[in-house]
Amino acid sequence: MQATQVLGTPNDGFWENLAEAGVALAIALVAWLVLHYFIRLVVKRAKSDRTALDHFSLRWAAPVLRNLDPVMRVLDDERRVQRARTIGSLLNSVLTTVVAVVTGFYVLLAFNVDITPLLTSVGVLGIAIGFGCQQLIRDFLAGIFITLEDQYGIGDVIQTSEVIGTVQYLGLRITRVMAEDGTLWYLRNGEILRLGNRSKGNYQDPAAQPAPAATEPNESAE
Repeated sequence: MQATQVLGTPNDGFWENLAEAGVALAIALVAWLVLHYFIRLVVKRAKSDRTALDHFSLRWAAPVLRNLDPVMRVLDDERRVQRARTIGSLLNSVLTTVVAVVTGFYVLLAFNVDITPLLTSVGVLGIAIGFGCQQLIRDFLAGIFITLEDQYGIGDVIQTSEVIGTVQYLGLRITRVMAEDGTLWYLRNGEILRLGNRSKGNYQDPAAQPAPAATEPNESAE
């Protein structure tokens, strides 16, 4: 009887640990599904959200303004959808990473594994990756803030220190711009230090400005 109890104790402990790990995985899966569904709702709402023309203060003028400039309406819709997709993809990636890491730690704790050395190793590895990928992290952070702050979007004409052209693509790492001479430029978001958006302001082309009338020289008295 004693031998049976001694042999049965490790198995009982293993199944208890396995049950705890299963509970942790189930809770993590439910949390991930709920948060993922919430992010989908937010992104869907952002894609179909009404613009300023549909607000009650300008609702009466919205049909007229849309008919006057349908191209701008299409670009605005495309820009909003692209921004919503970028933010949604970013949130899903962050959510998946956080849930996976936290769940992994709980599974290890369920099997009585000391995670202190693992946390130390992860911290050292994170610091090493941070030093090695500084430029990449800088590009991603700049792309996130460009998207969140809506500094520019697809269809905007922008001016940087390197190029003047129309934005063809905006990602978290690079921005693709079609220059006036037809050259396709790839700009890293972290290297864009100074930028002007000609589509948002009241930009006027100096070449289109009428030249000032030349003043005739005064004729000397005879």
